[in-house]
Amino acid sequence: MNSVAFRRLIVRTSIVLLIVLILGYGFFEAHRVLSGPSLTIETPIDGSAISSTAVTLTGSARNISFLTINDAPAFIDEEGNFSATLSPAPGYAIFTVSARDRFGRSASDAVHITVLNYCPIKDILYG
Repeated sequence: MNSVAFRRLIVRTSIVLLIVLILGYGFFEAHRVLSGPSLTIETPIDGSAISSTAVTLTGSARNISFLTINDAPAFIDEEGNFSATLSPAPGYAIFTVSARDRFGRSASDAVHITVLNYCPIKDILYG
């Protein structure tokens, strides 16, 4: 193989490799947009029972442009975490978190808890 043919082979190989790298990086970056919104509720745990009048709902959201908790607008920090303190009535409560991305795709998650108003200390102290 002469030097001119070898140089052409190197140039063509370099161009093909550069195109493959650019396309691969483009697909890697587009994965977030293509995958749509995702939600995770971390606390409270689904099905748990609490005796507090204030419940802190925390979680994370990715690839979103709008977030609601029980149909009220909510905010996320720079890392995609959200937190809200809610005061449900005693009994059964459902907290629903919904998110939408800029393309109109949506995701939602819900947590079901029981809020107790029974205090065993009260029974011990006051009989």
